[in-house]
Amino acid sequence: MTATETDADAGASTDAPRTRLARAAVLLAVFICAACGLVYELALVALGSYLIGDTVGQASIVLSVMVFAMGVGALLAKPLQRRAEAAFAGIEIALALLGGLSVLLLYAAYAWLSLYVPALVVIALLLGMLIGAEIPLLMVLLQRIRRQDAGSAVADLFAADYVGALLGGLAFPFVLLPVFGQVRGALLVGAVNAIAGLGLVLTVFRKRLRRRTRVVLSAAAVGVTVVLGATFAFAGQFELSARQALYADPVVHAERTPYQEIVLTESVNLGGPADVRFYLNGDLQFSSVDEYRYHEALVHPVLSGPHERVLILGGGDGLGLREVLRYPDVRHVTLVELDPEVVRLARSQPDLLALNQSAFNDPRVQVITADAFTWLRGNVPQFDAVIVDMPDPDSTATAKLYSVEFYALVRRSLADGGRLVVQAGSPYFAPRSYWCVEASLREVGLRTVPYYTSVPSFGDWGFHLATADTEPQLRLSPTAPALRSLDNDSLRAAGVFPVDRRRIPDVPSSSLMQPRVLEYAKDEWRNY
Repeated sequence: MTATETDADAGASTDAPRTRLARAAVLLAVFICAACGLVYELALVALGSYLIGDTVGQASIVLSVMVFAMGVGALLAKPLQRRAEAAFAGIEIALALLGGLSVLLLYAAYAWLSLYVPALVVIALLLGMLIGAEIPLLMVLLQRIRRQDAGSAVADLFAADYVGALLGGLAFPFVLLPVFGQVRGALLVGAVNAIAGLGLVLTVFRKRLRRRTRVVLSAAAVGVTVVLGATFAFAGQFELSARQALYADPVVHAERTPYQEIVLTESVNLGGPADVRFYLNGDLQFSSVDEYRYHEALVHPVLSGPHERVLILGGGDGLGLREVLRYPDVRHVTLVELDPEVVRLARSQPDLLALNQSAFNDPRVQVITADAFTWLRGNVPQFDAVIVDMPDPDSTATAKLYSVEFYALVRRSLADGGRLVVQAGSPYFAPRSYWCVEASLREVGLRTVPYYTSVPSFGDWGFHLATADTEPQLRLSPTAPALRSLDNDSLRAAGVFPVDRRRIPDVPSSSLMQPRVLEYAKDEWRNY
């Protein structure tokens, strides 16, 4: 009997129970390998979105490079088909090692070497080649168990492959990421990958391997498992070291939520107060030394009109909320925040509690955990003042919160005579992004007045005050509390821009289908 007609263990070409069991084992290996491969892809995309912020760009790089590399890997697997059993086991061991360590290696390249994108391309290329070599070898192994029509064999193989990909695609965001995190999740999948590949070869195809080959493959698998296990044990320490390398000041709190990475740093200044800094996905949100300048400029101009009912979109740190609650005639404040962990931290972390003055404990405050865009599409009541305090539009997730469609929903929530303010980034470092926000506000029929303030941690930072009826005026309410950085004179001056930073004509608006503000933000902040 020839090799293509025999089962490595059964020695028969009939569909005997032993043959069916062997075929099921091969298809199970296909299923597991497909799940692992998709997890590796998703882990690379997720890491890039956390570190770089450009989800679409990162997904495009990872998927295009890996799909190309899979084709290359399939071609390179041709000479390996004569020893398909040993080749498949070796590829799975290599894939387990590289895939398991991929997130850790990329994080290290980002934190210490500033070589993230080149490292991403290399790792995606190698992973893709290894994944691409799997299917041709598995096809050979399947045919060695029982010769069958090529179309039927491909159908069986691809069915197991696609179902496995479904499992991996669902397991990554709903199990691996929240339970184990990115680094440990990838390591765990790598171990599963090694066990599945070697297990298939050492059981179903054991007799087709020389004793020396079995020993070498087993030793390699044990070595990879030890490396992955040791790395798993020290992953927490690695993450702390890598994270600290990204920040100038000591990290006092860090966590990764389903939405973002939250980091709190604190530096001790012997000559003054400590500088507490709050970061989301590596972007500075505020410094305790000068955050009052930002939040006073954000909140108090919009509250110069009616302000019994106030809506805050974003601002889960509670600092803007603190300023709103300084008005005794504010009767109700609704704060809509996507990430409940930000609010939980603002309610419990001592430094944040001191900064926001326990604002969330005020009985006038209602916190809603929801995506602001989705929440505004519902049956939303109307408000006298709306404060949009969102992270900068430097990712696809936040760009929609600076779109014409979003501002149309915000306008619908404004009561008669209501006022709206939007933080719009830096008119100095990102002028096209800044004026694009104004163009989007004007497109939905809002009248705007731009202004800015100096925040040493950020530089010059800009806002847009808007109304749906009369032209908005930059002024403070007669009932405004005493402020540290603003009065009526300085606020009027805030609306006067230097000659080289005045309104850029013909900057188009940004929409969901054409997020120009994201393109501007990525381009303008590239060198800062």
